[in-house]
Amino acid sequence: MKSKLSKKTWNEWRWGWFMVAPTIIGLIVLNIIPIIQTFYLSFFKSGAFGNGNKFVGLDNYNRLIHDPQVWCAVRNTLVYTCMVVPITVIIALLLAVVLNGKIRGKGIYRTIYFIPMVAAPAAVTMVWKWLYNYKYGLINHFLEKLGLHGVNWIDNPKVAMFSIVVIGIWSTVGYSMVLLLAGLQEIPKDYYEASNIDGASKVRQFFAITVPLISPTLFFVLVTSIITAMQVFDVIYMLIDVTSPSYNSTVSLVYLFYNNSFKYSDKGYGSAIVMLLLLIIMIITVIQTKLQKKWVNYM
Repeated sequence: MKSKLSKKTWNEWRWGWFMVAPTIIGLIVLNIIPIIQTFYLSFFKSGAFGNGNKFVGLDNYNRLIHDPQVWCAVRNTLVYTCMVVPITVIIALLLAVVLNGKIRGKGIYRTIYFIPMVAAPAAVTMVWKWLYNYKYGLINHFLEKLGLHGVNWIDNPKVAMFSIVVIGIWSTVGYSMVLLLAGLQEIPKDYYEASNIDGASKVRQFFAITVPLISPTLFFVLVTSIITAMQVFDVIYMLIDVTSPSYNSTVSLVYLFYNNSFKYSDKGYGSAIVMLLLLIIMIITVIQTKLQKKWVNYM
């Protein structure tokens, strides 16, 4: 016969569910239900002025497959992610290692690097938009002082993506740095003391001790950074207008979703674009989860 659960165990279960209930409820209300609604809406076409949805089956997905702008947005989103995430993680890791050492005023440096993360994205982008201004921007002003020609950082299709990438790196490196710094502080000092006795250099310690022991935190940072980068919108929306020559070379999937759903009042097609983005993120996350078994070391 199965043994009955003790009253103590039931109490522990109830308290456990009570403590995680807010998170579960928030996840269901803010994530799961919207995903289901978006998937349902992707099979409809909005009527005139956004009223009266009409069921169209897979027409939105068929249109999506044959829409060159969608695949252009997929390419731009992946290019942005591949440029921002590796550079951000590398810089954040190096900063975390430096700020984890014995340097004066490291608390001030930590705050300075984290400030862009807490600043409003719209305000940050407006400042950078002024810096990038072709005629009056501070960056071109310094270039002209050096005898160089100014660069059209926003409207030049060959340069605009790099301009957006710089903002993406600058605004997220502080968050990744703080997470990696927390991981570094969990590494026992005994490992470094033993390696010092063995005569290991700082570089050797970094690759043989720091990177392997911080790999769980590094994996978390990589996953969350990729998901965040794949959803880039506010920077591009504030920086690049639909009439800009660089629009096609910078438009992301979320920006394309916004235009179709709210500018063109075609929420069904916009929902289909979001479902494509969700599918891509899920595939990348699953691949990361599979590969992490080969390089992540859990203590």
